[in-house]
Amino acid sequence: MGKKIGFIGLGVMGVSMASRLIDSGYELYIYNRTKAKGDLLVAKGAHWCDTPRSVAENAEITFTIVGFPKDVEEVYLGKNGIVEGAGKEKIFCDMTTTKPSLDMQIAEELKKKGAEMADAPVSGGDTGAKNGTLSIMVGASESVFEKLLPLFQVMGKNITLMGEVGAGQNTKMANQIVIAGTMCGVSEALVYGAKAGLDLERMVQTISKGAAGCWTLDNLAPRVLKGDYEPGFMVDHFIKDMGIALEEAEKMELPLPSLALTKQLYLAIKAQGMGKKGTQVLVKAIEALAGKEIL
Repeated sequence: MGKKIGFIGLGVMGVSMASRLIDSGYELYIYNRTKAKGDLLVAKGAHWCDTPRSVAENAEITFTIVGFPKDVEEVYLGKNGIVEGAGKEKIFCDMTTTKPSLDMQIAEELKKKGAEMADAPVSGGDTGAKNGTLSIMVGASESVFEKLLPLFQVMGKNITLMGEVGAGQNTKMANQIVIAGTMCGVSEALVYGAKAGLDLERMVQTISKGAAGCWTLDNLAPRVLKGDYEPGFMVDHFIKDMGIALEEAEKMELPLPSLALTKQLYLAIKAQGMGKKGTQVLVKAIEALAGKEIL
């Protein structure tokens, strides 16, 4: 494959991922609903396209990372969408966290045009996107995976082929289930430590070196201690992810009580107008249950 790459979705993570591709020498064709979010990339040499279809027509490989399943559906299947611009030997890779069944449906539509599809949701937040250290969970044929691997290596470090299209999304659901429980536990620990009068920075440093050690303690707890609730990953998007996981679990007749509880806590946060904040703001829901501000 050549070096003409499409990138659709220039949010908190997408803009950093696309920027790394430009810095690695790839020629980028970009699209985003809010054009201004592409200005930085255009200044670095990216080509602005007015529609997802135009990106698909110009690029050999196109990545998408948008917000919600409805956005994925619109970008691929809507008017002037990717499928309209797809052609033989083109590859499309959806890195949005979305419904496994939706990416499988899109793969079938692209197949009719002679194009191939991968789903490759990511984990690692804004920090991982900036540093090129994302964990990338891939659903694709082995041949498509091999063609995408050099590009994945620009964006991430832990890159795993999990199976055919849909397997990446199901792996991401498992990832989000773990994150939900961990974020809840870290939030409770911070509130407990504050109420007990501990030096929270010292507490976090100490417990992160033992069995409690995790990404959330290392990356998000320090933000809470600084009062920084801006998103590496947004509450609204996490609620979406948890909803997908619970929906898929229901189809499997599988109870996920911890995930269901954490989703309710995040819905309470959203109801307080904090849906655009980072997931670490969950600590505010735990504080609310205590009846007063502690941190």
